[in-house]
Amino acid sequence: MAKIDAEVKDFMDKVKKMEKGHKLDLSSDEDLSIAIMNLISMEEHFFFTYGKTKDEKYMEMMNQIRSIRVKALKRIIKDYEGEVWCISKHLLATSMRLMEVGTKAMTKGDKEGAKEMFNNSYELYSLFWGLNLGLVGTEEVAQKKSNKVMLLSEDKKPKVNKEVSLFAKLGELVQKVVDCCKE
Repeated sequence: MAKIDAEVKDFMDKVKKMEKGHKLDLSSDEDLSIAIMNLISMEEHFFFTYGKTKDEKYMEMMNQIRSIRVKALKRIIKDYEGEVWCISKHLLATSMRLMEVGTKAMTKGDKEGAKEMFNNSYELYSLFWGLNLGLVGTEEVAQKKSNKVMLLSEDKKPKVNKEVSLFAKLGELVQKVVDCCKE
């Protein structure tokens, strides 16, 4: 229990440092992260189109898109330790795919299936930001268990001993610091 309390305190200290004096304006980086998701998707489509047609122009287009995606990722991902780059890319790619599956489920009238996919997508997107804002390390990404933690309520008062996952902690943080409506 003491280890969990120390982890929670460390996490909350990081959040407080980020909030101290001002909210972060990550709106441009958030837009860029969505663009990166779409670039990854384009790479996948060019790959499959090449596979179906064997037309090498699709391999060239895939390579050009990959070059743009790499440059865009470098603007957000500052920490290249270990597998951070690849984990980040896969978190964005998976988040995008789950979002698309959710949208298709919604179109088919499967509201519950859509909600599940959207929730999973947002959790992975939050994990991407937690990793790249230095709030969690790669070891925490691998650990998916729930812990008793302390979260802050809207009025900044602690909610003690609420059972939440790493994803829930990060989701709350992303809502606080990533404001896509800032200009």
